Amino acid sequence: MKDLIDTRAEQDFQWAQTRAFLSRLMHVFNPGEEELLPFEEAKALIKPQGEVYSGIAAVPVEKIVGSEGRYRDFNRHFLPRKEYLRHRWTSIDRTRYQDITLPPVRLYEMGGVYFVRDGNHRVSVARSMGQLEIDAEITSLQSKITMDPGTSKEELKAAVIAYEKKTFYASSRYPQVLGIDDLDFSEPGRYDTIREHIEVHKYYLNQHESVEIDWGSALVSWHENVYRPMVLAIREEKLLYFFPGRTEGDLYLFLVRHWDELKHRLKRDVPIGDATKDFKTKVGAGAGSLAGRFFHDLAEKLKYFIK
Repeated sequence: MKDLIDTRAEQDFQWAQTRAFLSRLMHVFNPGEEELLPFEEAKALIKPQGEVYSGIAAVPVEKIVGSEGRYRDFNRHFLPRKEYLRHRWTSIDRTRYQDITLPPVRLYEMGGVYFVRDGNHRVSVARSMGQLEIDAEITSLQSKITMDPGTSKEELKAAVIAYEKKTFYASSRYPQVLGIDDLDFSEPGRYDTIREHIEVHKYYLNQHESVEIDWGSALVSWHENVYRPMVLAIREEKLLYFFPGRTEGDLYLFLVRHWDELKHRLKRDVPIGDATKDFKTKVGAGAGSLAGRFFHDLAEKLKYFIK
């Protein structure tokens, strides 16, 4: 009987590992779609407000989408990728055939999905063998951003950016004050930076006023005298060409930083047009030709075939 159970467990692992390999081939051009979400990265994006112990409950295994420390060892469906997982994986699988009850796994709940704190192999065996639920000890992290089991890291980042934009627009009344919606970013956290820029602009405006300028007036002044001129310079120099996937808002922040560094290095004021041309010269030298960018992108795709 023991030999039969051992053989079945080995066969189960081999089949699970084969499925993981086939899944990797199917996602060779979109590898992010089959990756587990790293808990720390997801937490850094979502920025939960607190945590609470939620006790023990049966959790749908399909809602377990990430891991605190083993996210490279398993794919998005918790199929095992690495050979060194075999011993632990098969030992847990054998307990299933022997009807041995294992202790609950430990999970974080965040945004409606779950991340493994302890019990990655148990989750992998359960999901590989078609188990629908698993007993878990749950710690819930409070989040205003929700996810579903299919959410990728890029989709999560996009959801966070959308939430930050909505929050910033609501609190600043940006579209109502300016009558436009022209502020987009490709990375989280940048709306907070824009708020700081407007606050600094407001501070300097008020240095020359006897009556304090309100937020709305400062926002209009910042947009007309700082943001819009820099965006026009970015368009004039066609800087977005050098930054595929970025936005004018991103380049505004890049250019502000470069402009500030340039003024400090030269120890004098620098017109924004000169700063933009200097920035273009530097990024243009690093970006290479269009053909170079094409072959770089091609190499990025092909590397997944030869890992």
